[in-house]
Amino acid sequence: MTKNELRIKYKAKRKELSEHEIDQLSLDIANQCLNLDIWNHRLYHIFLSITRHQEINTEHLLHAIQGKDKDVVISKTQKDLEMAHYLLTDSTPIKHNKYGIPEPQDGISIKAEDLDVVFIPLLAFDQQGNRVGYGKGYYDVFLDQCRKNVIKVGLSFFSAEKEIEAQAHDQQLNYCVTPSKIYEFEN
Repeated sequence: MTKNELRIKYKAKRKELSEHEIDQLSLDIANQCLNLDIWNHRLYHIFLSITRHQEINTEHLLHAIQGKDKDVVISKTQKDLEMAHYLLTDSTPIKHNKYGIPEPQDGISIKAEDLDVVFIPLLAFDQQGNRVGYGKGYYDVFLDQCRKNVIKVGLSFFSAEKEIEAQAHDQQLNYCVTPSKIYEFEN
C-alpha cells in the first residue's frame, strides 16, 4: 500500500472506535509506556490530541510523565513546517488552532535539540520503525532539528504493517507503543 492508501485505511479504522474504546486504548498505551526504558531523562515532548481525528488521548500519558516529575514540552505550529516548543506549566495558555490542534500560545521556549524523548503521533507504522503521519511533514522537519540520539516513540492504536515505503527525509522510530505491545526498532 502507498502512504496515502494507508492514511485512508487507518483514518477509517479510527472512525470505527467509540469514545470509550479510544479512552481505554489510550490508557493501555500510557501504561505500556511506563515499561519503556526511557524514564531517566528530563525533557519529554508530547503532542496534544486532536479529538475530531480520534487520536490517542495523550492526557493519560501526560499525567504519567508529570507523575514521574519530568518536564513536559508541547509545540505550536509555525510557518514553513516549523514548530515552536514550550515548557508546559500550570500557567501555559492553550488554544485550539484553525485545524483543531490544541497549542500553547506562549511560555518558556525550549529548543528542539534539548529534548530527550519525543512522543510522535502517527496513523500507521511498520516493523522497521517507519511511520505514516498526516502527510504535512511537520514532524519530519521537527525531528531533523532534534539531537541524533533523541528517543522517538510512536503511539498507535493498531499493530505494525509489514512494510511501508520510506522516503529519504522520513525519520524512523526507536519504539512504537500499542495497547498490547511495545515494538523496538534498531536504527
